[in-house]
Amino acid sequence: MTNQANRVIYLDNNATTRVAPEVLEAMLPYLTDLYGNPSSMHTFGGQVGSAVREARERVARFIGCEPDEVIFTSCGTESDSTAILSALRANPERRHIITTRIEHPAVKNLCENIATLTGHKYRVTMLKVNEEGLIDMDEYLDALSEDTAVVSVMWANNETGVILPVEEMARLAKERGIFFHTDAVQAAGKIPINLRELAIDYLSMSGHKLHAPKGIGVLYVRRGTPYVPFLAGGHQEHGRRAGTENVASIVGLGRACQLADEKLVEENSRVKALRDRLEDGLLQTIPRSLLNGHRIERLPNTCNISFEYVEGESILLHMNRHGICASSGSACTSGSLEPSHVLRAMGVPFTAAHGSIRFSLSVYNTAEEIDFVLEKMPEIIARLRQMSPFWPGD
Repeated sequence: MTNQANRVIYLDNNATTRVAPEVLEAMLPYLTDLYGNPSSMHTFGGQVGSAVREARERVARFIGCEPDEVIFTSCGTESDSTAILSALRANPERRHIITTRIEHPAVKNLCENIATLTGHKYRVTMLKVNEEGLIDMDEYLDALSEDTAVVSVMWANNETGVILPVEEMARLAKERGIFFHTDAVQAAGKIPINLRELAIDYLSMSGHKLHAPKGIGVLYVRRGTPYVPFLAGGHQEHGRRAGTENVASIVGLGRACQLADEKLVEENSRVKALRDRLEDGLLQTIPRSLLNGHRIERLPNTCNISFEYVEGESILLHMNRHGICASSGSACTSGSLEPSHVLRAMGVPFTAAHGSIRFSLSVYNTAEEIDFVLEKMPEIIARLRQMSPFWPGD
């Protein structure tokens, strides 16, 4: 940042991330000179096909699976829909879906729509969470039944960063012959993933959450798991996902996975320390502020803090004047004036739920940026509270 007036402090990395310079460099040849179709028989297209295969191998190494278990999609939402609908089609006699109340809309709304559009032929159980955002495993065990077709539980929550016990949940589902899907969009690149050691059948990822471009995603499907394509048409992705491959973005995602693997230690050390510095500073200097989510079982980059008696949208507008970018919840629901469904599920008081801010860091953030935020945030909250008719005072 060259000067104070033009600086941007980006703390909204759970919404999207900057494309890493190394990723852009890897992509450029496939946006310029190497523009062939990877399905073509000639050498010009064949070298592009080789780049797609290499990217697939990089993704597979990153999440600990075999290359033929990786399917490239357009985004995490497509991957989620494909996995859940595929599991249902593979088990037409089973009519029960288990998910949670804190899922991303890509899963939550899909499951609700399945129930509604089929005249409630499908029954959906949405598991509750406690005030820290954690699941009651006894409720989960009680929900599993012979009629359950699929369980879909996010690995880490996009708003609070709370990590859910998907390894154990997948094992319990597997013992009962139930397919298990996890939306790992937020978890990938922040915590280790090794699918060879887990009972997960389907896993979703999105490139733009780990410094690859938007418009590229991954669906992992374990070998031997029934699968029905979401997009029918050509033979691409071995007949599992029709449509000409988004080669440049696939190559970029492969490079981004390689970088994320290399930076995993930094993510869980330096980035986590910056997150803790920000979090502790805000909670100590701003009265009537509270952390949303479990303090330990959480992604190293994420904190969600409520500031009572102020509106999140007003906070964000004042932060924006200082070039500070954050979120009042999921970017996919930011157009709503309703409090976050995640915070409501956690029982966060109404006076706090409306004033929640999600800070999500990346390896590109610095201590200088965090100190600037800590300098400005107490002023912003104090000013807004002075204007609030509901503020009871310190």
